[in-house]
Amino acid sequence: MDHNQLGIQYMQEGKWEEAAKIFMEAIEENPTDPVSYINFGNVLSAVGEVEKALKFYEKAIELDENAAAAYYSAGNLYYELEQFEQAKKMFETAMKKGLESGDNYFMLGLTLVALEQGKLALPYLQRSTELNPNDAEAFFQYGLCLAQLNFVDESILQFEQCIQVDSNHADAFYNLGVAYGFKEEVEKALEYFNQVLEIQPDHLLAGYGKKLIEKGNSDI
Repeated sequence: MDHNQLGIQYMQEGKWEEAAKIFMEAIEENPTDPVSYINFGNVLSAVGEVEKALKFYEKAIELDENAAAAYYSAGNLYYELEQFEQAKKMFETAMKKGLESGDNYFMLGLTLVALEQGKLALPYLQRSTELNPNDAEAFFQYGLCLAQLNFVDESILQFEQCIQVDSNHADAFYNLGVAYGFKEEVEKALEYFNQVLEIQPDHLLAGYGKKLIEKGNSDI
């Protein structure tokens, strides 16, 4: 097992110090390999050393301008820092450099939503569900984006896909309740709000939605 493989194993086990030591050894042994810089950046990112992590991603890109994983990792950090324009550039560049992963499409979609460009986000969120068919959150965020753009029936299909993957996704059930309330199908809305409260009894919005319906007010 080489340094990078061993370091990744340490990361998976949450052994951050051991992972950092191994990746640093890899960099010392082969200072022109961008992969080791990306991996070391990922360790720094995981322990909250954001600025340092970005420097390692930048070094990886300096060594190999086609290192798509470096752009993706940098994009995640910019997203966390709410620097959404920078995040967008990084995810788009990762895609141009050949990164066709569902995660990259997903994060680009979320970034566009954060930039209030929901219509532009839709195809990326859709593609993320196609590439990651077992990712409940991908279906949920795609459904949420559709709902925000008033594509209510289409959003319902995505929330249903979400709960097929994760039967305890309380927020997907809640949004199904909201969608059916919007369609004035109050019995279905109530059924979904009740399911939310079974999963998460302290879900305030679902409790509020249920009370509105029980008072005979379907305007939710």
